[in-house]
Amino acid sequence: MARLVSTALVRGLMRSSRASSAAAMSRPAIQKFMNYSSGLGGAPNANGDLTTTRVAADPDTHQDFQPTSKSSEMSFDDIVAQDIKEHPVVIYMKGYPDAPRCGFSALAVKVLQQYGVPISARDILSDLKLKETVKAYSHWPTFPQIFIKGEFVGGSDIILSMHQKGELKELLGDIAQKGEQNGSS
Repeated sequence: MARLVSTALVRGLMRSSRASSAAAMSRPAIQKFMNYSSGLGGAPNANGDLTTTRVAADPDTHQDFQPTSKSSEMSFDDIVAQDIKEHPVVIYMKGYPDAPRCGFSALAVKVLQQYGVPISARDILSDLKLKETVKAYSHWPTFPQIFIKGEFVGGSDIILSMHQKGELKELLGDIAQKGEQNGSS
């Protein structure tokens, strides 16, 4: 939506600049505006141009508005490996646990929530590079993808089946107990 608004605004600026020959806008000025307002964080646009969230030469860009994500210093492979190592339950899903964006992701979250375990999650729709990295890491083509205790378990269908057979309770038992002990301490 923001991209559509910024594109419409740029087109309007281009039309108005063509109307007055004295105030013609150069391509670099338009490009700077598009780069500044796109918010795509380095993804190539339809023209193949690289877009960024801010223009380095823009004196109005304040330090408070610069990207603060430390993940840009790590590769996606490192991010996925760190997620899986540091969190007992990780789900790579469409959306987030409190706002899933597909039925399969919602089902997986619902099943995991039955056990009261802390769920770490990443939205694969927010970054296609992350999505492809997770697919390559697990050798599994669909989402959600659930990792428990550092191991890839599967998707929502496998989690549901494990839940129905009682296998998931056994697998998550010690994680749920640790969560209860940490909560009461």
